[in-house]
Amino acid sequence: MKRSQGERLAHYVIQRLIGRGSSGSVYLAQDQRDGGWVALKLLAVPAHVGDRDDDGDDGDDDRAAAHASFLREAAITRQLRHPDIVAVLDAGEAGGALWLAMELVPGCDLMRYTLPARQLPDALVLRIGQRIAAALAHAHAAGFVHRDVKPSNILVHWPSHSVKLGDFGIARGADAQATRTGVVLGSPAYLAPEQLAGAMADARTDLYALGVTLFQLLCARLPFTADSMGALLHAVATQPPPMLSTLRPHLPTALCALVSALLRKSAQERPGSAAELAAELDHWSRSLTPRGADRRGAMSRPEV
Repeated sequence: MKRSQGERLAHYVIQRLIGRGSSGSVYLAQDQRDGGWVALKLLAVPAHVGDRDDDGDDGDDDRAAAHASFLREAAITRQLRHPDIVAVLDAGEAGGALWLAMELVPGCDLMRYTLPARQLPDALVLRIGQRIAAALAHAHAAGFVHRDVKPSNILVHWPSHSVKLGDFGIARGADAQATRTGVVLGSPAYLAPEQLAGAMADARTDLYALGVTLFQLLCARLPFTADSMGALLHAVATQPPPMLSTLRPHLPTALCALVSALLRKSAQERPGSAAELAAELDHWSRSLTPRGADRRGAMSRPEV
């Protein structure tokens, strides 16, 4: 349901729609308590929640359980404080809607830089990857798996050198139960094989998605594409990804091997942790920074 300008939800007054995704809509809103501006996300309730069950129940119990789970997880997510994670400031339920008030972040997401004409310099891609890996390491240490890492959930603002991982809207505790059979959360092209098989997501699931993101930014294409959802899911589950070293022969062989390791079908064969990956990407971003340029890893405005 679209919200109107001036509509009030809990402590917030909605101004305008600023984004829309599979997990909900995001509005610019003002907090009436202190006048601050936030990104107010109204979450879409999954289709299975509240549906009639086979025995004729209306699913109210499922809806109540889902809402309670969301509020518990939102409370924990608010504890995540990292410079490269979009902060969750508040959360609740009002007027039948679940909502998240998040830090208002300037800039744009990385999807625009997945196009061939707008590709970022390799060193900058790796610097962004390093910062996202560090953000994931922080979340994983707190017991959270993001489960939806992709370019559209990474925000960059070149003037302030800002990189932010957002949309923990489908994130769950690492000890949460596996997703209900037949329900796939996340974006299919970035899903790890174990997610497609219905297994519990863990830290290495996020590393796979970050590997897809790095591959896409470096090659301006996804590792797997297909004409149908079924064919895409089959390819992700069974086919080897293209060799980065073939598509980008001038990249160091060891760097190509690192990205390939992130895309391995078996989670056990991927890098051991996000912190370990962050250290590797830091090394490569520095190695690929041109001589005489800033080697401290500062984010520079790309000429694209």
